[in-house]
Amino acid sequence: MRLNSYRLAPVLAAFALAGCGDSDVKEVNQWMDEVKASTKTTVAPLAEPKTFIPFAYELREEVDPYDPNKLLAELARQAATSNNPLRPDMDRRKEFLESFPLDVMRMVGTIQKSGINYGLIQIDRQLHQVKSGQRVGPNYGMVTSITDVQVNIKETVQDAGGEWVERTSKLELQESKEIKK
Repeated sequence: MRLNSYRLAPVLAAFALAGCGDSDVKEVNQWMDEVKASTKTTVAPLAEPKTFIPFAYELREEVDPYDPNKLLAELARQAATSNNPLRPDMDRRKEFLESFPLDVMRMVGTIQKSGINYGLIQIDRQLHQVKSGQRVGPNYGMVTSITDVQVNIKETVQDAGGEWVERTSKLELQESKEIKK
């Protein structure tokens, strides 16, 4: 007698499923119940939050201690009484190019007239000539030298402590962006 494999497969599957009883599940559930019963959990109580009492600043006529103008006023007062030799002359009349910041100025070339080198500075679409000793920029800048590739500038600025210090800047020759035909 020969058994058909198609008839044998459902019988084997039924035997395999019969072996998967829930006896192991009952043991696991019983163990978990015992562990839950014997375990004691303790949670420490949270501390009460601190209460915040806001401060009312009622002295309206006094200077606000957080006002940045207070620091600027003090720095200006110290600068006015300073005997630093680098302190610029605040009373002199400003030149035209001192009203423009250096970052809007572009050096576009040089020329020489009567043996004096001039740098050609472009601001927007206007062209200006500068020579050594001329004032430029808002930081009391003075042109110190002019070469074929740059204009060197010495600026006088205040440091964080209010002291006058010198720093150097330069305007480098800018390449033309025009397309040649």
